[in-house]
Amino acid sequence: MWFPLLLLVSIGAAVQSDSVEDVFKAHNVVPDVIPVAPNQLLKVTYNNGLVAENGVELTPTQVKDQPLVEWSADPNDFYTLVMTDPDAPSRADPKFREFKHWVLVNIAGNDVSTGEALAEYIGSGPPKDTGLHRYVFLLYKQPGKLQFDGARVSNRSRRNRPKFHVARFAEHHQLGNPVAGTFYQAQYDDYVPKLHQQLAEEN
Repeated sequence: MWFPLLLLVSIGAAVQSDSVEDVFKAHNVVPDVIPVAPNQLLKVTYNNGLVAENGVELTPTQVKDQPLVEWSADPNDFYTLVMTDPDAPSRADPKFREFKHWVLVNIAGNDVSTGEALAEYIGSGPPKDTGLHRYVFLLYKQPGKLQFDGARVSNRSRRNRPKFHVARFAEHHQLGNPVAGTFYQAQYDDYVPKLHQQLAEEN
């Protein structure tokens, strides 16, 4: 089933599991973000047709819109989808690691419309002169429908976004290791000040 969202995410069944591990290790996603690489590749395609995989460089302008997601799943299972930046404010000085860009939980099967947004989607906003940032998508299969506490974060706020740790989040909620993942890289462009202004609308 297809869902009318703005980002397409699918699990590439034919991808060799070690290829995901190799790419994640080559770019230090393992161990900077997670200790164990997922077994499957997430195919992430933005509405402009660009595919975010294998650390390809995209621009903040190209990834500014909220995504749509599609993958093969048992309708009785629940999933968590996370997008995180481990390079905040820069890869050389990641003192705010990680910056939370999107957290969607309790997705029933692959019906994204049933998911609960703990943090609404924001695109890439790497500060000027901080080089390339890695933006990592991870999909977790939940043990069941879960209760998630804490304040929800809108796409007009940076509150509770810095110093997020997806590995700790997954451990706390007993999500295990991610079942699929991918990432792209981005650096500053002229869209970034607009995103930062948007994130200042709510304190």
